[in-house]
Amino acid sequence: MSLSETPCFSLAIAPLTRAGSAYFAIHVIKAPLPNAYVLHDCVWTETLTNLWQSWQDMFSTRRLPNVPHVSDVNTPPPDPIILPIDLPSAPNPPIGLSGRLMQDLGISLWRWLFDGQILTSFKESYGIARGQDKPLRLRLEIRDPDLIALPWEIMQDGAGRQAISLSQQLLFSRTTSDVYTLPTLRTDHILKILLVLGQDTEPGSEPTEADVLRTLKLQQEATALTQVLQTSGNSGIGGSNQTPCQVDTLVQPTSAELIQALETRAYNVLFYAGHGAPAPDGGLLFLRPDMTLNGTELAQVLTRCQVKLAVFNACWGAQPDHYLLAGVTPGSDEQVAQLIPRSSLAEVLIHHGVPAVLAMRDSITDKEALSFIQAFAKALAERMPIDQAVAVARQHLLTLYKFNQQAWTLPVLYMHPEFDGELLKSLEMSPTMMPANTVTRIGNQDNHRACLRSLKTARVWQIRGGLMRVGRDRTKNDLVLEEDEGGVSREHAVIFRRDSSQESNGEATYFLEDISRFGTWVLQAGNWQKVHRQEVQLHSGSQLKFGSSQNETLEFVLEQKPSS
Repeated sequence: MSLSETPCFSLAIAPLTRAGSAYFAIHVIKAPLPNAYVLHDCVWTETLTNLWQSWQDMFSTRRLPNVPHVSDVNTPPPDPIILPIDLPSAPNPPIGLSGRLMQDLGISLWRWLFDGQILTSFKESYGIARGQDKPLRLRLEIRDPDLIALPWEIMQDGAGRQAISLSQQLLFSRTTSDVYTLPTLRTDHILKILLVLGQDTEPGSEPTEADVLRTLKLQQEATALTQVLQTSGNSGIGGSNQTPCQVDTLVQPTSAELIQALETRAYNVLFYAGHGAPAPDGGLLFLRPDMTLNGTELAQVLTRCQVKLAVFNACWGAQPDHYLLAGVTPGSDEQVAQLIPRSSLAEVLIHHGVPAVLAMRDSITDKEALSFIQAFAKALAERMPIDQAVAVARQHLLTLYKFNQQAWTLPVLYMHPEFDGELLKSLEMSPTMMPANTVTRIGNQDNHRACLRSLKTARVWQIRGGLMRVGRDRTKNDLVLEEDEGGVSREHAVIFRRDSSQESNGEATYFLEDISRFGTWVLQAGNWQKVHRQEVQLHSGSQLKFGSSQNETLEFVLEQKPSS
């Protein structure tokens, strides 16, 4: 299934300021059928406000700023359980106060958002998607910053039903229409991750003995997390369709070091783990004790280097910043918090053209974050679209830490409205299983034949389906290099066809991506040049040596078939 053909249903929530702060317009901004573009006016109710207050009292580690139509009420908040929702009878014991609160708020948010013509339009769009045997991509744009902090990911359409962000038939994400146009993105075939470990304690706080020990262990943590990402990425779910995964690590880098790393290599994923805080220009990331980086600054290099996905294990990455206003009561010294629109790290990066951003709505423990990242990397290695991979990883968190705990609700995914969610090019089947002279994964009959040929023995290895993995591991590679070839890694390189090249006279264009420890040697202009953790274009006749300049020479051969 082509991701670009996945039906999409997008909703926007906008405040009606002239009518009063509690009035909103909900309207469809994208749908798979013309008559689905409808508008519905609604009122934010006191019941929703009370439920939201109860949620914060039970789950939030930081009290969010009070705002008139969400948190300010003239009466004290009631007990957490508000709605008289009948739970289905079951032999299991009740899910408890926290589970009941999560279910009540989830159902209430669903009923508020999907009401009247909006619900009718949604059902019709979902029916179209299911009729095509495809998921429906559901995106929510929240144009009132006061509503961003709410856990919309827990919405469910009834008691005992699956939350919207857990479904693989409804691929849920948040979005914003205030964006720069998404440029044409390169086609990626392997996971290339830059892992950045920044300062993990609040600046200015007195370091404890535990903080000192933790700082000393940052390099060990980086090594352990790198191993988790590489193992998860290279295994794939169930061990199928294994995808090479390259992970490079920076520990408390300077801004210049981070920018240089991003510009030097074609990463498609940035993982950041460290302290974060809200700020007007997209939040602050604390790279090291004496250096911070805000979202606006980071966005420039991420968009320039075509990083498709940015993941932040940092507090408040999905929360807007605020400033304080004088109290509304004459003579009062009280201050009222005013949230700043489109100021969260996630929204700012999307605004500048980063295709997808995953950030945290609240603080998350290291153990929870590691569990999520491990499952997320496996799903990405399985070549799932990003929003589906998030749903799979969220299911993993729920299973480990239970429905009535908020761990599974913390990751918030934002996606650019023009992005189809494709991080890696999908494969219909493993290239090693694809017979010659058959329809390729691109969907067209091959009009070329690509191979590697040994200049020593004249042995030939065909490149099937536009992709070949090279290395020593016999279970993961299409071309297995012998043990006596010095410097060859278990997973050394990937040779792949870039699909966008089809636009140029139908000629195939192939690239080599080195993911090894010691590099690959390429003969260029009569001299052997070392390529290490980089990408280089191959031409028919290009000569290669894997691992060492003393190893066997292989020649890349590309033959165009005559047109029928």
